[in-house]
Amino acid sequence: MAEQAQDTEAKEAKKATGKQGGEQPASSLSDKERQEIAQMPYEEARDKLIQAVRALEAGGLNLDQSMRQWEVGEALAKRAQSLLNDVRAKLDAAQEEQAATASTAGTQSNLD
Repeated sequence: MAEQAQDTEAKEAKKATGKQGGEQPASSLSDKERQEIAQMPYEEARDKLIQAVRALEAGGLNLDQSMRQWEVGEALAKRAQSLLNDVRAKLDAAQEEQAATASTAGTQSNLD
């Protein structure tokens, strides 16, 4: 009985949204645009993200334009965050290496 109710709810949700559970809405970004964003250096992604946010904050965009700016902004934010995460991982690794080297500096064990 509970299984039937869940199936009915899922079908109703699909009808209401036009998509199956868990699916993301179609993006207006082309594969080429996504590839360009994926290749951007941090500074360019950050600057373009700022532009997208300003365009949204300024208003005057229709719904489609607003959604497109939002999608562009989301993709740019993900790119910038990914680059920051990579840098953080490199810094953490360098600090760990430096700490390990410093703990053995000047000891006889590293002279053998």
